[in-house]
Amino acid sequence: MLHNFLRKGFVFISVIAGFSGYAQDLKLQYNQPAVEWTEALPIGNGTLGAMVFGRVDSELIQLNEATLWSGGPVQKNVNPNAFQNLALIREALKAEDFDKAYNLTKNMQGAYSESFMPLGDLLLTQDLGSKKTDFYNRSLDIQTGLAVTNFKADGVNYKREIFASAPAKCIVMKLSADQLKKLSVSIDASSLLKNQKEIQNQSLVLKGKAPSHADPNYIDYNKEPVIYDDPAGCRGMRFELIVKPIVKDGTVSYEGNKIVIKNASEIVLFISAATSFNGFDKCPDSQGKDEHAFAENPIKKASVKKYDILVKEHLQDFQKFFNRVSLQLNEKETHKSNLPTDIRLEQYAKGEKDAGLEALFFQYGRYLLISSSRTHNAPANLQGIWNNKLRAPWSSNYTTNINLQMNYWPVESASLSELFFPLDDFVKNVSVTGAETAKSYYHANGWVLHHNSDIWATTNPVGDFGKGDPMWANWYMGANWLSRHLWEHYQYTGDTEYLKKVYPIIKGAAEFSLDWLQQDKNGYLVTMPSTSPENKYFYDGKKGGVVTTASTMDIGIIKDLFENTSQASKILNIDADFRQKVDKAANQLLPFQIGAKGQLQEWYKDFEDEDPHHRHTSHLYALHPANLISPLNTPELAAAAKKTLELRGDDGTGWSLAWKVNMWARLLDGNHAYKLFKNQLRLTKDNDPKYKRQGGCYPNLFDAHPPFQIDGNFAGTAGVIEMLMQSQNNEIHLLPALPDDWKEGEIKGITAKGNFTVNIKWNDGKMSQTKIVSNNGGTCKIRSSEPFVIEKLNIKSEKSSIGYTAVFETKKGTSYIINPLQ
Repeated sequence: MLHNFLRKGFVFISVIAGFSGYAQDLKLQYNQPAVEWTEALPIGNGTLGAMVFGRVDSELIQLNEATLWSGGPVQKNVNPNAFQNLALIREALKAEDFDKAYNLTKNMQGAYSESFMPLGDLLLTQDLGSKKTDFYNRSLDIQTGLAVTNFKADGVNYKREIFASAPAKCIVMKLSADQLKKLSVSIDASSLLKNQKEIQNQSLVLKGKAPSHADPNYIDYNKEPVIYDDPAGCRGMRFELIVKPIVKDGTVSYEGNKIVIKNASEIVLFISAATSFNGFDKCPDSQGKDEHAFAENPIKKASVKKYDILVKEHLQDFQKFFNRVSLQLNEKETHKSNLPTDIRLEQYAKGEKDAGLEALFFQYGRYLLISSSRTHNAPANLQGIWNNKLRAPWSSNYTTNINLQMNYWPVESASLSELFFPLDDFVKNVSVTGAETAKSYYHANGWVLHHNSDIWATTNPVGDFGKGDPMWANWYMGANWLSRHLWEHYQYTGDTEYLKKVYPIIKGAAEFSLDWLQQDKNGYLVTMPSTSPENKYFYDGKKGGVVTTASTMDIGIIKDLFENTSQASKILNIDADFRQKVDKAANQLLPFQIGAKGQLQEWYKDFEDEDPHHRHTSHLYALHPANLISPLNTPELAAAAKKTLELRGDDGTGWSLAWKVNMWARLLDGNHAYKLFKNQLRLTKDNDPKYKRQGGCYPNLFDAHPPFQIDGNFAGTAGVIEMLMQSQNNEIHLLPALPDDWKEGEIKGITAKGNFTVNIKWNDGKMSQTKIVSNNGGTCKIRSSEPFVIEKLNIKSEKSSIGYTAVFETKKGTSYIINPLQ
């Protein structure tokens, strides 16, 4: 990679070497300040997050810290009476008394998860004389992570630059003007959490404490939804925010707890924060970290460095991740990179082409993951690391029946594998608490995880001890699904030492599943009770049901888990007896069933869905993210999966659209995948009646459920890669689902399983050249829709049932060029 760091008028340029001379369109920009939070621009260093509003005389920077959550370590055996209901539920299900099973299942619930908290607001009030603004622009360059606000007032050009530096472990903001001594600013901070402020060592310091508990935003029956009191003294972490200015010229004084700067020529602010969180199983008070030291030390180190050095160090760190992957689409198309992003979205909604906007959205997902997934034990949550509400939507927690997993779909294929470690930490944590839940709730071996979790590794079924609906609260497959991510990390990296470390966790999920499975009257192994996340069915006419036997999602997840566990055991050459046990159980699982409409059946029986267009497509887990169903290996089931998607329809929430993009790509239907990808870019505004509250994206490109959920951004990025390259069938499939609208393009730096780096260029809808770098060595199989030749090796492809294939042995560190066969 070539990084050109040019500083002239605060313009930063980074060039990706050899990318066809094409300048990537990688900037979000606007001609007015943000009014709503979903118009502000996100920055983050993986731990500290900020939303930059770009206001002229009263700038607002909303702040977050990844480990700032309500609550404390989970209690053991939170529902001692849970297990006594299990046999009764199974008896009710065998008798097909679904209503009784539903009510009994409620008795097996526990407490709700805790909530991700907002840190605070940084408020900058600037004296601008008449306040007349002659020019205004704000932007976020996602290739540099630098947000800039430019405006002109009373003949003075002002500039604010802000970035979140991982090397400096703080946020750095520079205020400047093109005339000397024109900066007069007061600095204040506030928080929705209990706090106190003081001036300390020429810095503004805000200290506070998180709640001991916060109800989910959808709960309204408690008089006090947010509680600070904690008699046990082990819930409610401490936190600290520090803002330190370094001022050139001018004067600095203090009014109460505000910092007042007058007539400065330049101001650099250093913003740092930390919490006392010290691990999922540690009391954040008596066993907590020293939040003051963790907040103060980064500022001490950073504030003695020159601003240019801080920027350079930030760019070197950030771009080593970001610049690995580049995407260019339809280069000959008229570029709109000079237009404001909100205008581009409006024009796109009217049907105007904007491949640059589509590529920008793809790279934005990578930007957000780099910015929100770099903190141990705190993976990107439902909103990444950005939240401004005391009671965020769905607690901004870890929703494990799809949403947390979606966040990490692009981490491997989009070449950000190092950023997997927060999720890896989290899975290890929940495997510990999940073992206790498996034992106390179900008297089972292994470990289990239900619908919701948090930084404290909650694993029990949520629902507040019977007040929640089993439709979502009582779902049992979280451990199994997350184990797939451990397995996939091995598949992409080939790191056998890593596989050795995580094999006991994968095995533990399989052990629970073996204990959980029951034999039905036909001799098949099934799950009972079972749900299909957040969906309902009709039975006996129009009776509504939720709890059932053997939802298709359960069967798909367990079959996938068993296969992965067995493969891991073989690779490591261990646990042959357990492998035999798992293989035997896998062969006894209830087979996938095709319903009367030709669809993949969602339920044990061919029930009608209460909502035929339900946002969840859980029963297609076997198609994606697993590969138990594919047009290549199981064409009949793939056809049933396609019918299921047709029946579900092409609308949905933002994240639902994103999942369908990936599924249609797996079905090798690029045009349908692209149709749904375009729907992801439907402009949405919550408080403007002109816009529908629909699945799409906000003016700042955040995914709109609505409200904001970041999983749609991440899954959208993964979906673009699925259209351009797939590697789930022990092969690299080139352009498997290329949409007709992407006539020409080039993607560089994506990763295939087996640790291959892949560059693909295409013209007129056909591959023109591919470069594959083998990072580990080993066998490589290529599939393409057109015949091809592997240059130098002179290996020609052969006709296959789907396209053309070739297999060859690779050497570690060697590049291979693949060209169309003339």
